[in-house]
Amino acid sequence: MSDKYNSLYELLNAWGGGALSTIVGAMLGRAMWHSNEARKGRRKFFGIELLWEIPVAFGMAFIGEGIASYLNVGPPATTGLIAGLAYLGPRGTEVLFQKWFSRRIAG
Repeated sequence: MSDKYNSLYELLNAWGGGALSTIVGAMLGRAMWHSNEARKGRRKFFGIELLWEIPVAFGMAFIGEGIASYLNVGPPATTGLIAGLAYLGPRGTEVLFQKWFSRRIAG
């Protein structure tokens, strides 16, 4: 096996498979959101709030996997979708779903 990897996704897949890249993507998405909240002064960077982000990241990883399966996208795009959904969090994902669902019903 070659030790050359063309992307971070390939490296994570080689080390721990798809599950590792999925969880890393979800954790990075939540970390970006948390960092933005800390920058705005809404929460401390190192505080108890960080513990709340772990179950949100795992939940958004499961939701993202389901959506990626529904959309039939490949593995690297799945990780990107999961990171994006994890950044949005449950409320942002709910808003996106409501907009999508209302357009689907209307037309």
